[in-house]
Amino acid sequence: MPTETLTAERILEATEEVLRRYGPAKATVVDVARALGVSHGSVYRHFRTKAALREAVTDRWLTRTEVALAEIIEAPDRTGPERVADWLSALFEAKRHKAGDDPELFATYGVLIDENSGVVDRHLEVLVGQLRQIVEEGVRAGDFTADDPAAAARALFDATARFHDPAYAPEWGKPTVDAEFEAVVGLLLRGLRV
Repeated sequence: MPTETLTAERILEATEEVLRRYGPAKATVVDVARALGVSHGSVYRHFRTKAALREAVTDRWLTRTEVALAEIIEAPDRTGPERVADWLSALFEAKRHKAGDDPELFATYGVLIDENSGVVDRHLEVLVGQLRQIVEEGVRAGDFTADDPAAAARALFDATARFHDPAYAPEWGKPTVDAEFEAVVGLLLRGLRV
C-alpha cells in the first residue's frame, strides 16, 4: 500500500493535532513526526526549525479567518453599511467559534500568537485592509463619508476589539454580548454615514 506524500499541509494538520493533544509547552517535532509515521528529519525538510513550524501553523490558523472574511467584501447587492456589519459579525463569530468549539486549541494558539508577533501583525494588517476596502467602496457609493478610509477602517477595527481580540474571549459567552456588539456596530455605522 503506497504511503501518502509528505506535504507541508499534512505536517501542519498533524501539528495542529499534536498541539491540541499536548499543548504548546510539551509538543515537539518528534511528536509531529510520530503522528505522521515519518522521521523528524522529514518534518525538518519542510520546516527548518521548530519555530518555523509553529509560525506556519499559526499563520495557517489566522489565514482561515482572512479567507472567510474576504468573501464578504465581494458580496453582491450589499451596501457599505451592510458589508461592514456583515464583516464585523463574521469576524466576531469566527473568533467566538474558535474559542468555544475548541478551547484547548484556542488557548494553544494564544501562546503561539505571542511567539509569532510578525505573523499576527501581518494578519491584523490584512484584516484592517479588508475593512479599508469596504469603507473605500462605501465612500465611492455614497454610503459613507470618510476623508481617510484607512484611518476610518483602523478606527472601526480598534473600536470593536472587544469582539475579536482573544484577550476578551472570556466575555464572549455573556448573555448580553450580542446586544452589546450590535450597539457598538450601530453606533460606528451611524458615525460613518453621510
